[in-house]
Amino acid sequence: MSISAQEFQRRRRELMEQMEPNSIAILPAAPERTRNRDVEHPYRQDSDFWYLSGFPEPEAVMVLLPGREHGEFVLFCRERDRAMEIWNGYRAGPEGAVANYQADDAFPINDIDDILPGLIEGRNRVYYDIGRDDDFDRQLMSWVNAIRERVRTGAQPPGEFVALSHLLHDMRLFKSKEEQAVMRRAASISAGAHVRAMQSVRPGMHEYQLEAEYLHEFMRHGARSPAYPSIVGGGANGCILHYVENSDQLKEGDLVLVDAGCELDCYASDITRTFPVSGTFSAEQRALYEVVLKAQLAAIDVTHPDHHWNYPHEEAVRVLTEGLLELGLLKGDPAELVETEAYRRFYMHRTGHWLGLDVHDVGDYRIGGAWRQLEPGMVLTVEPGLYVAPDDDTVEARWRGIGIRIEDDVLVTADGCEVLTHEVPKAVEDIEALMREARA
Repeated sequence: MSISAQEFQRRRRELMEQMEPNSIAILPAAPERTRNRDVEHPYRQDSDFWYLSGFPEPEAVMVLLPGREHGEFVLFCRERDRAMEIWNGYRAGPEGAVANYQADDAFPINDIDDILPGLIEGRNRVYYDIGRDDDFDRQLMSWVNAIRERVRTGAQPPGEFVALSHLLHDMRLFKSKEEQAVMRRAASISAGAHVRAMQSVRPGMHEYQLEAEYLHEFMRHGARSPAYPSIVGGGANGCILHYVENSDQLKEGDLVLVDAGCELDCYASDITRTFPVSGTFSAEQRALYEVVLKAQLAAIDVTHPDHHWNYPHEEAVRVLTEGLLELGLLKGDPAELVETEAYRRFYMHRTGHWLGLDVHDVGDYRIGGAWRQLEPGMVLTVEPGLYVAPDDDTVEARWRGIGIRIEDDVLVTADGCEVLTHEVPKAVEDIEALMREARA
C-alpha cells in the first residue's frame, strides 16, 4: 500500500478534531455487489471508508469516538475463517485490524448489535451519511430507537445526526504529498497507455481491441482496473460523450476519441486524447483539433490559486467560441454567443471536475453561492471538447461526425499548476510523429 499508516492516522485525527465534543462517527464499508446470479463484481472499498482506514474488506464498520479512554478508532470486521479463506481469500480478522490497520479496538462484525449501541448511547451527536446505504440506515436507526425506548430507565440517545461528508469531503479535496505521489504515478501509467494506443491503432481494428491495449498497459504496471469504463469512440461515436459500447470497427480517415485512465491504490487518473486512426489528421479534423487544444492550454494557464473554480471553464468557452466563429460554424458577436450559450450545440459539458479517490471526486464547487477559489493541493481535470453531430445539417458536411476532446489531470500548486499527465503528447505534430514512427 502506497499510503502510509501515519497518513491514515493523521486523517482520522484531523477529522476527529473537527467533530463536536461527545460525538461519534460511523462509516459502513461498501457492500459487495452482484454482477449476475452468484457472480459478484470485483470488490472495491467505499472511498470515504478507505480514506480513513485503508481497510480493503467488505462487511466492516468503522467507528470514531473522539476522547474515548479505551481507544478512539474501533473497527468491526469479519472474523478469520479457514473454510471461507480457502474459497475467497485471506481476512484480516479483528486481530489483523489492530495489528495491520491501527484500530484501537476491533470486534467481529457479528457482534455489532451487542456492542455498537453501547458506543452510541450517551453521545450527543452522530456523524453519519443517511441515504447512501438503505440497509445500514435501517440497522442504525434500530439501534438508536432501542436506546430511545429506554429513556425512562436513564438511557441517553443521541440528539442530532449530522452528515459526515460535510467534514470529510472537504478534507478529501486537498491532496497530501503522499496522495499526490500516487496520483502522479497513476497519471504516468495512463499516459503510457495512451502512447501505446497511438502506436498500436490501425484501420480495421475494433474499438474494443484498442481498449485492450489500455487495459494491458494498466495492469502490467500494477493498476488492476480502469478508474471508469473506458470510452473508445471511432468516427461519429466520438460525438457520444459517454460512449462505452466500444464495438465498432475503426476506419481509415476517422478520428478515435479515447477517454481512459487507470485506478491505482484506489486513486483515479483521467485522460482523453483524440488521434487519427490512419496516423494523419485531415484538414477539417486538424482545424477543430487546434481550436480544442488552444482552449485547453488557455484553461490550464489560468488554473492557479489566483482564480476560482469556474475561471478555466470560462476561458475555454471564450476560446472555443472564437474558434467556431473563425471556422464559420457559428456566426454573430463573440460576447453575445457566449452569453446566449450558442456554443453548447458543439460543446455541451463542463471543462473539468475534481479528481481523487473517485473519478468525479467529492468537494464543493461553490461556497456561499460563489465559485470556490482554487487552492494548492486540489486536483482537477481540464477537458474542453467540440462535437459536431453526424446529422447536423446546419453545418457543411465536411465537419459532421467529428468529435474531439483533450483532457489532462492538473494539480494546483502554490504558484500555478502541474499537469500530471504531461507524458502523453497532444500537439498535432507530436501525435503524427509518434504514429509515423510506430508505422515505420
